[in-house]
Amino acid sequence: MGMNLPHRLLCRSAAWERTSATKIVPWAVSDVDLGDSALEIGPGYGANVEALRHRVPQLTGLEIDPALATRLRERKSGRMRVLDGDGTAMPLPDEEFSSVVCFTMLHHVPSPAQQDALFAEAFRVLRPDGTFAGSDGIDRLGFRLLHIGDTCVPVPPDTLTDRLTRAGFTGIEIDTTATSFRFRARRAG
Repeated sequence: MGMNLPHRLLCRSAAWERTSATKIVPWAVSDVDLGDSALEIGPGYGANVEALRHRVPQLTGLEIDPALATRLRERKSGRMRVLDGDGTAMPLPDEEFSSVVCFTMLHHVPSPAQQDALFAEAFRVLRPDGTFAGSDGIDRLGFRLLHIGDTCVPVPPDTLTDRLTRAGFTGIEIDTTATSFRFRARRAG
């Protein structure tokens, strides 16, 4: 799940962390109770950590890139428990988290089938009455240009309700803007 150099530079910048903390995370999880223990799938460079720590007492990140996982452990020690692993086959027990979140990373999962496997895994590790929430970009020219040379498989928001329903979720809400979408889904109790 590679990223080109300009994309990597953007994702590890202070400007991106500010954007995440003030716009992306607040919009994606507004009015969402994350409970006592959240899992962030694909935290990458850790831009969302501080914004999430204000919303949940225990935060775990599952990162597929070993170098990014190591960097997160070094930079966010004590703020987030960081695990190496793939969101499509999580090395985690069933029903461990009160919430599962992911932000601007679904398009880096290399195929729709693997995205669906990630949704199924999010459902599996979520407790009953828990919430799966997040956001991603809308497929458009500027989005594609940023991702030249990257793994980039955009998630069409109009397919997401059916895909999350197949994974077992209920109470699904999808909201879109011109450039992004957010989703919320529940694991029934």
